[in-house]
Amino acid sequence: MRTLPSLQTISHRRPRLTRFVDVSLALVVLLMLAPLMLGIALAVRVIDRQSPIYGHRRYGRGGRTFLCYKFRSMAVDADARLTRLLAADPAARAEWQRDHKLRRDPRVTSIGRFLRKSSLDELPQLFNILRGEMSLVGPRPIVAAEVRRYGRRFADYCSVRPGITGIWQISGRNDTGYRRRVAMDSMMARQMSLKLYGRVLAGTAVSVLRGNGAY
Repeated sequence: MRTLPSLQTISHRRPRLTRFVDVSLALVVLLMLAPLMLGIALAVRVIDRQSPIYGHRRYGRGGRTFLCYKFRSMAVDADARLTRLLAADPAARAEWQRDHKLRRDPRVTSIGRFLRKSSLDELPQLFNILRGEMSLVGPRPIVAAEVRRYGRRFADYCSVRPGITGIWQISGRNDTGYRRRVAMDSMMARQMSLKLYGRVLAGTAVSVLRGNGAY
């Protein structure tokens, strides 16, 4: 009589299956969208006169940091612009402290607004997936300033690879409050499965096409 695999064996297979799907889909998407990505890179270079791709230090699995790649959507003096705005505008400062995002972000360039609205700025993260630093689905990679806001849930965050998309991206995206985002990331890390993985990918396609909560 054939015995069923143990729950422990299944749980060990899931990361390998997810990794296989990650790499396979990333390669397919890169091949399909290579002309588009080249066009975006050239457009950013011509319009903003800057390197089209930049890497920002983020936290990944196991608490290790890595360079998270994006198409450049911010001005070169982005940090200085943000500092000036937060010092002069109490409403913007409160919004930043609450959500770590701004609806009217002075750092974002004209082409950057389009890239963010369409989520095309995230495409270079497909290379992070091939490097083993990210997954298609998981908590969004966070910066050092956000770690304290995760508190004890940071351990959940570190237990999986960060993703290009996740639950809060299909639940309002940037319209989702920060505390709720943290709770969703924690839940997803604890309950990750191939079924949830597929559901998030399908929901992301719909969310991106509708432009829900993107800015």
